[in-house]
Amino acid sequence: MRPAEVHRVTVAEAADRYIDMVRAKTVTGALAPGTAEVYTRDVHTFARLAGGDRVLDDLSGADLDEVLLRFASKPDGRRSGPVAGEALPQSGASQNRFRRSVSAFFRHATITGWVQLDPMRATTVTPRQRGGLRPERRALTREQAEGLLGTAQRLAKTTPDQGKRADQRTELRDALIVLLLAAIGPRVSELTRADIEHFYVNAGVRYWRIFGKGGSTRDVPLPREVTRVLDAYLTERRARTADTGALLLSWRGRRLARGDVQAVIDRVLARVDPQHRRGVTPHGLRHTTATHLLAAATDMDAVRRVLGHSDLSTLGRYRDDLPGELEAAMRAHPLLGAPEDPPG
Repeated sequence: MRPAEVHRVTVAEAADRYIDMVRAKTVTGALAPGTAEVYTRDVHTFARLAGGDRVLDDLSGADLDEVLLRFASKPDGRRSGPVAGEALPQSGASQNRFRRSVSAFFRHATITGWVQLDPMRATTVTPRQRGGLRPERRALTREQAEGLLGTAQRLAKTTPDQGKRADQRTELRDALIVLLLAAIGPRVSELTRADIEHFYVNAGVRYWRIFGKGGSTRDVPLPREVTRVLDAYLTERRARTADTGALLLSWRGRRLARGDVQAVIDRVLARVDPQHRRGVTPHGLRHTTATHLLAAATDMDAVRRVLGHSDLSTLGRYRDDLPGELEAAMRAHPLLGAPEDPPG
């Protein structure tokens, strides 16, 4: 809808007003802190790439195409290439997230009268030009996932490097991060917000009370192997500090940030057998959890509750196809008796 009057505000001024609105929604509980953090960071980045002194209403679809392409090629400080010190460009997931944040910003700008028409509707850059906004595969295969989880389990059992100070030995913490992400599939913001007190025991089973979007909570039981690593990590933590706040700390004693989690995953991946190694993001591990739980015929509502979705239909976004899955399903058809062995 075209506003009755357009306010010719600069990109920087509009971004500041929008971020103030986002923060206000966080205070009232209408927006999750993690979501607000993402919007704030992306809109700041957009203002810098578009030019803060330009008038927001003067931006065209071609201008936004340029911004999207510049963001796609911007080095991602959280990801490193095979060559030491080499920074990789933004991942497809990051580009998708950035586009969603900018789209939300311009929807608000249209309503408030900062622009006449939403220029995001005039963008022409294709996903292929942006470097593949939706990767063909996000979930790890069974072999890749087992390779990563097995490496994390072995890492948790390694003898700490005596050449490091006690507060710099991160093997147990890194193993725990990978196991929680791959076995439970939390959002990275849910993981970094976790406190020690959010983990409790009921009837001999260890649970994680996860604080999700919009103030929602869910209690997820932990697999025994994850519980074992968690208990070992907490024992080590208590030997170093009496702090019972954040579960995951940097070696400097600060709560781990979202960007730090990718570096942890990459460190563990570097130990995986190259034949079963594939780069993956925290969100890719969330896809991996959903994909393999559903492929194992786990009840869809149980998977929904583990991931923290309010609607079953959302699971479709977190479900990737697995090689040979349809063939295996037909061999084990419930109406045709016992499954047959695959041909030799």
